[in-house]
Amino acid sequence: MVLSFPSGHSTRGGPSADQLGVIRQYAEALGRPVRLMEVCGTHTMVAFRSGLRSLLPENVLLISGPGCPVCVTPNGYLDTAVELSRRPDVILTTFGDLMRVPGSNSSLEKERARGAAVQVVYSPLDAVALARERRDKNVVFLAVGFETTAPGIALVLRTAREEDLQNFLVLCALKTMPAPMRALASGGEVAIDGFLVPGHVSVVTGARAFAFLAEEFGIPCVVTGFEPVDLLVGIGMLLRQLTEGRAAVEIEYTRAVTPEGNREAQRMMAEVFEGSDAEWRGLGNIPGSGLGLRDSYTLHDAAARFGLEVAAGRELAGCRCGDVLRGVLAPPECPLFDRVCSPASPQGPCMVSSEGACAAWWRYGRRG
Repeated sequence: MVLSFPSGHSTRGGPSADQLGVIRQYAEALGRPVRLMEVCGTHTMVAFRSGLRSLLPENVLLISGPGCPVCVTPNGYLDTAVELSRRPDVILTTFGDLMRVPGSNSSLEKERARGAAVQVVYSPLDAVALARERRDKNVVFLAVGFETTAPGIALVLRTAREEDLQNFLVLCALKTMPAPMRALASGGEVAIDGFLVPGHVSVVTGARAFAFLAEEFGIPCVVTGFEPVDLLVGIGMLLRQLTEGRAAVEIEYTRAVTPEGNREAQRMMAEVFEGSDAEWRGLGNIPGSGLGLRDSYTLHDAAARFGLEVAAGRELAGCRCGDVLRGVLAPPECPLFDRVCSPASPQGPCMVSSEGACAAWWRYGRRG
């Protein structure tokens, strides 16, 4: 069952004493530790940057989940991207977060320093424009992301097919969020009392995509926006469900999210992609959690064009990024954190990405 938060509650502005007071009342009524997972990397960063964590009662703990698309992309994919960048007939295009992520033996930043044609783009449309200009090269876009970015990538693939841009390719590592959340709920490794459901993803999927978490596992869920007050209201809504002994999927982010989602974006994704198994850093292979290109778009599949097979990569010794993504440990508990691993010398993607939990802890969590 999907419910909406009453429209009379404001989600604009900063944290208020009233909202914090409600949270404290619910936390006191529960009288036990409560573990709430914010799955979205943007939620993680906002919670730290705003100081929200320090305002919560001691028995309400926020833990980070696998909501950073760069972080959950395994090293095998990065190794394949590095291999592609070394081809003289390829211009590799990527979002900036991937540049400094260390693969098994190198990174895209290092390869560019050695002369590889690797370009940072701000949109997949930029990669298509480059393919139009450089028809003498194969322009490969690294398609990494969740349902948030998948519709835009589907659009540019359809554009490339319509324009017969056979030199525009993608190396696909797109993933979908419901499956890993099911894996976390059913795994039993981490006790999760409630989920702050990612707002950007839910704009596309709709809140109903996460109803199974409440119906099958009895875990309360709230689709939450991205202002600090959004998170506070969302936390209060989760605590209210817990005190009332119920589990539902509620929408705090009503200004952008509906139960059914963006049907046009869903249709676009279904036209270009089909479900596939996908490898997640820290979670392993999750059946049906990926998006692969349909046969009608194989011409634009870099793996098919160059005969590539993404193999298992080698993780850096001591890096506990996978455990952080599952919520098993907090970043400071990693033996590399703030010793050999920092934003200046990252040992894993969780320290590189702007949505990474380790980066958030390093920048803001060390203050207290």
